[in-house]
Amino acid sequence: MKPVRTLIVDDSASMRATLKRMLSADPEIEVVGMAPEPFAARDMIKTLNPDVLTLDVEMPGMDGLSFLERIMRLRPMPVVMCSTLTARGAEVTIEALRLGAVDYVTKPSGTPEDIERDATLLCEKVKTAARSVVRAGNQRLPEQPSVAGGGVGKLIAIGSSTGGVEALFSLLPALPADCPPVLIVQHMPAAFTRSFAQRLDAECRVRVVEATEGAPVQPGTVYIAPGGAMHMELSGGIAGRIKLRPGDLVTGHRPSVDVLFHSVAPLGAAAVGAILTGMGRDGAEGLLAMRRSGARTLGQSRETCVVWGMPRAAQEVGAVEKEVGLSAMPEAILKACREKVGSV
Repeated sequence: MKPVRTLIVDDSASMRATLKRMLSADPEIEVVGMAPEPFAARDMIKTLNPDVLTLDVEMPGMDGLSFLERIMRLRPMPVVMCSTLTARGAEVTIEALRLGAVDYVTKPSGTPEDIERDATLLCEKVKTAARSVVRAGNQRLPEQPSVAGGGVGKLIAIGSSTGGVEALFSLLPALPADCPPVLIVQHMPAAFTRSFAQRLDAECRVRVVEATEGAPVQPGTVYIAPGGAMHMELSGGIAGRIKLRPGDLVTGHRPSVDVLFHSVAPLGAAAVGAILTGMGRDGAEGLLAMRRSGARTLGQSRETCVVWGMPRAAQEVGAVEKEVGLSAMPEAILKACREKVGSV
C-alpha cells in the first residue's frame, strides 16, 4: 500500500516539527508538506494533492473552522483537527466535526509516555481518515414532525465513534420532543462531552444533557455519556436511573458502547439499539445481547458512514436486525419504538 500523504497545517513551527516527527515515524505515512497558515495550505493542497490534512484550530489570517468550511465545500478531503483540551478547544473541535472533519487529536503534551501514546493515536487517526468517506458540505437532515405518543414505555440506546458527531447532529434534531429517553455513548474526551451536549441541546427539540450519576431516565431527554473515567449504564429498568461507574477499558474504550448496550439488554422488547459510524468493534457484542433479548436493533449503512467499522462488526456477529441510511435513521428508530419485534 502507498503511504498516506499528509499535509500538516499549524501556525506553530515547534508543533509542526513535533507532528512531523510523530507522523514520519510510521512507515505507512508520508508528510508531504507543512503550512503555517491556511492561505499557504490552500496552494500546497493544489500542488501536493495530499490524502489527509491535519489542521490547527486557531491560526492567524483565517481560523481553522473557516478554512475547514471552505475545504468541505470546494474540495472535500479527510481532515483531522488538532485541538487543545480547553473549553474553547472543545467548542471549536465539536463545530469542526459537525462541519465534516473526520476526527481530532489533542495537541501532544505531558510526559514522554504521554507523547508516545499521542503519537500512536495520531498515526492511527490519520490512517483511518485516509480510508474514510468524506462528503461535500455539512449534510443536515430536514426537520421531521413530532410523532405524538410514539414509543411509550420504550428506551433508545445509541453508540457511535469516528464520524459520530456529525451523524448525531443530523439524527437528534429530527427526533420529536416526546420521544422515548435516549442514552448515547460517543467516544470523546471528558473535556468535550459537556460542550457537545450543550451544542446539541441548542439545536434539538429533545432535551440533551451530559449524563450524571443517579439522574432519572425520562422521556424527551437525551443523555450523553461523559468522557473519561466512567462507563455509563442503565440501572433499575425502563424507568430507572443513570449509573456511572469506574472500570477498565472495554473494547479499548471508556465509556464503552458495549457496556451501555449490555445494561440495556435486560429491557428486551422495550429497548431499541442503534450503532452508528465508528472505527473498531465497540458495541457489537452488546447490540447482539440486545437483539437476543428481544430488542430492535439498527445499524447505519455502509454508504452513509464516515467509517463503517462498528456497524460492520455488529452486522458480522448478527447483531443488526436492519441496516439503515443516516437520513432514514430517525424514522426507523421511532418506528421500531412503536412496533413489535419482527415488523421493521
